[in-house]
Amino acid sequence: MSAIEQKKVTADEAGMRLDRWFKAHYPGLGFGRLQKLLRTGQVRVDGKRAESNTRIAKGQIIRIPPLGVELPADDKKNARPKSTKLIADDKKAIEDMLLYEDNQVMVLNKPAGLAVQGGSGLKRHLDGMLDAFTDQKGNKPRLVHRLDRETSGIILVARTRQAAQELTKAFRHRNTRKVYWTILAGVPKPHQGRISTFLARDEEEERMQVVRQGGADDAQHAVSLYSVFEKSGQKLSWVTMKPVTGRTHQLRAHAAHIGHPIIGDDKYFNIENWELPGGIQNRLHLLARRIVIPHPSGHGKIDVSAPLPPHMQQTWNLLGFDATDYDPETDDPDENFIKR
Repeated sequence: MSAIEQKKVTADEAGMRLDRWFKAHYPGLGFGRLQKLLRTGQVRVDGKRAESNTRIAKGQIIRIPPLGVELPADDKKNARPKSTKLIADDKKAIEDMLLYEDNQVMVLNKPAGLAVQGGSGLKRHLDGMLDAFTDQKGNKPRLVHRLDRETSGIILVARTRQAAQELTKAFRHRNTRKVYWTILAGVPKPHQGRISTFLARDEEEERMQVVRQGGADDAQHAVSLYSVFEKSGQKLSWVTMKPVTGRTHQLRAHAAHIGHPIIGDDKYFNIENWELPGGIQNRLHLLARRIVIPHPSGHGKIDVSAPLPPHMQQTWNLLGFDATDYDPETDDPDENFIKR
């Protein structure tokens, strides 16, 4: 890309944050680079300066300066088409992840280690794999939220543009319930609590940091709820966490902030001289366990739970925890759920 471009926001992109729009269209563009372009006014929306969290609207024009990055994600003109075998492999892999589907929605169980969207050096990611489900009219299932690469569990995918709009609206208005399971170092006190901080990106460390209100240009309020369900002495605890807001790395940063980081977290684990108990894998123990969200049709709700991934199931077995002891109905007793 060697010249300034002007792109119009489409209907299904309405309501997206500007930084997420760039992530979708230009996965090779780093966050720091985008921030600099925004600060210097080189990126504009309808001719006006904008910020990374600006919500874009249908029909708005985004000014894009020369970026010097790889081919945009939506520019397929010079892209090498996938082989028939690769498409078949991707389709089979997605089908193996299915927890629930209908003509509007797919709910997937993403394995740990699979990236949701593309980035520098990534050859395979969930968004690209969904190309295998593109229909004859060119319509492709759309991701409506994300998970960190090493987090396993539930990912919601819209099969139609209208479903994507309705599900995105539910996330934006916080009309959804997300429950995560994790293993924390130590046992939080009190056993139930609310964590409220401001989070900002630490570009050098590629992680989020807790800051005071107004302590950084991109600081955002983040709120999480937690509850200790079971513990193994004072060494480890099985904790359910519920993000009220949806910030990057929110649960990971919040767990570390209260002094009980998630075990296996290579970015946020901050306890010196702490040793992982024998037999437990040093991998991120964070599962997007359950999602409850209004069905995009307007009738009923989707309520789907994901099983423990193998490395977490191994930990549950070693610690004597039993996932069947957990009663999901205590989260949100509602008679109109579409159950798995």
